[in-house]
Amino acid sequence: MDNTFHIDGGTLRVEGLRVAFNALVALDNVSWEVHPGEILGVIGSNGAGKSTCYNATTNMVTRTGKVEIDGRDVSDQPASRLASLGLRRAFQQNAFFTHLTVLDNMIAVIQPEHGTSLLGTILRPLFEHRKAAHTRQIAADALVHMGIPSEFHDRLPGEIPYGTQRMLSIALANGTGARILLLDEPAAGLGGEDMRKLCDLLLALRAGGMAIVIIEHNMDLVMQITDRMVVLDRGKRIAYGTPTEIRHDPRVLEAYLGSDE
Repeated sequence: MDNTFHIDGGTLRVEGLRVAFNALVALDNVSWEVHPGEILGVIGSNGAGKSTCYNATTNMVTRTGKVEIDGRDVSDQPASRLASLGLRRAFQQNAFFTHLTVLDNMIAVIQPEHGTSLLGTILRPLFEHRKAAHTRQIAADALVHMGIPSEFHDRLPGEIPYGTQRMLSIALANGTGARILLLDEPAAGLGGEDMRKLCDLLLALRAGGMAIVIIEHNMDLVMQITDRMVVLDRGKRIAYGTPTEIRHDPRVLEAYLGSDE
């Protein structure tokens, strides 16, 4: 994998996020921020509000509070508009076009930015043919850049190893334009060499300037790669700090990590 990344990362700030489903408050006054070249971890037990926090941040659920990108209030922007501003998200479950090859999945993702048009194909077929070939090369380069070797590009997603599928999910979320990337349990089901590759990729993205937020249950990974962490418990933020601070916070030890220390 080419570990040379140069990314114009963004600053994402959320303030006072609140989500309620009738009488059930799923998220209550949660705030945090992440800057270019940082990885922020979001941890908590099942039901603590982690995925709801992502849904609230990307305006995929009714909520109150504020979301800012580089100081600009984007609270009312739909998820599609947030993606065009560089805020992109990979979901917990792998999401692919199952009947397209790995390469065609990436081409489909980057089509709005780099693809051809029907009218252009009719009016300028030679130019559009060259543009399509260029788009195909951009897609292939993006996949290799994100740790997916060319040997897998002509296969269907279901035909490649599970660890590579997880990397593909991140690659498709990134496309060619993510500045801020939200990842939901990217390490789920991984171990050994696959875990090392994931760790290397995330650190390379961070070193290149991307802002990353990661929900993860693998505490070894979170403690190893994050700069700061948010701890949620029953929808509320109970701690916010460096991994060392979180590890020794008595509220976290009681609520999540275990109070045996």
